[in-house]
Amino acid sequence: MSEHETGSAYARAGVDIDAATDAVSRMKTHIKTTLTPGVLTDVGSFGGMFALSALGTLHDPVLVSSIDGVGTKLKIAFATRRHDTIGKDLVSHCVNDILVQGARPLFFLDYFGTGKLEPSVAAAVVKGLSEGCREAGCALIGGETAEMPGLYQAGEYDLAGSIVGLVERSRIVDGSRVAAGDIVIGLASNGLHTNGYSLARQALLEEAKLPLDSLIPELGNVTLADALLWSHRCYAPAVLPLLDDEAALIKAMAHITGGGFVDNIPRVLPDGLGVEIDTDSWVVPPLFRLIQDKGQVAEAEMFRVFNMGIGYVLIVSPENASDIMAKLQAAGETVYRLGVTVTGTGVTFRAG
Repeated sequence: MSEHETGSAYARAGVDIDAATDAVSRMKTHIKTTLTPGVLTDVGSFGGMFALSALGTLHDPVLVSSIDGVGTKLKIAFATRRHDTIGKDLVSHCVNDILVQGARPLFFLDYFGTGKLEPSVAAAVVKGLSEGCREAGCALIGGETAEMPGLYQAGEYDLAGSIVGLVERSRIVDGSRVAAGDIVIGLASNGLHTNGYSLARQALLEEAKLPLDSLIPELGNVTLADALLWSHRCYAPAVLPLLDDEAALIKAMAHITGGGFVDNIPRVLPDGLGVEIDTDSWVVPPLFRLIQDKGQVAEAEMFRVFNMGIGYVLIVSPENASDIMAKLQAAGETVYRLGVTVTGTGVTFRAG
């Protein structure tokens, strides 16, 4: 019997504690699949605890943390009632952010806020979070599920997450060793990942009025909903083994999220250096060109807003580039030689 049925005053105010208990019960099965040897607490503890001793001998460990959300990609999940992938998007985004500095993810925490808690929806979101954590090898160690009537539209929620990882100080990737003439390597994305959705929704849904359930031939005959919900890729499984190999000499890495190429790559370069990108070195996926066409978006803005088919960038010495690319391909990545670092600032695009 729910609190509504028993006449709970809190339930009449819009908060159903029984629903929250049900949601946590549904989540537990998924969460437990992510727990790693370092986790000392069970689901439901006031605070999550992680023993660094489980990682073995640590010489000079540095913790690396990040926090983020998935933006208005949530609107697509709401419209389609598909909630089991958005959590994976969030974890992948956060894992990639700390991977840039060479960190291995340890544990993840999430925040799920909604106006009226639907246990099945919350459980679906956590299922995706758990899948993302398992793929990255980190534990879903805790989180918060908040029911706040009147704050969110019916059927909507907000989702955010934070991650903590670890890297030995000597293995931190900070871009300080990048020099002119180094090679810029790109790893393929899987659609929009988690940025640019406000513009994408305006161009495709509001201006072009394309139905989400419509088949789009340019996209390989998948529905628009499918294309917009393609998961944010996690690059840790392919990149982390390279970071364990000192000979790889990865000098810098960048996660291509909000700000695209233009804002993200310069964040990891020393003063006085920029990059020159050959736009003919890869084919921009059709989804981006569809947005550009329907929204009449300038090419320069497309590269500032979207990843344009490249989700992650590595910068390496010329003598190491071919070997690193081969290892990334062997790990299942689609790899491109995008360009070079140059004396100057910012990102310059050229064709051919």
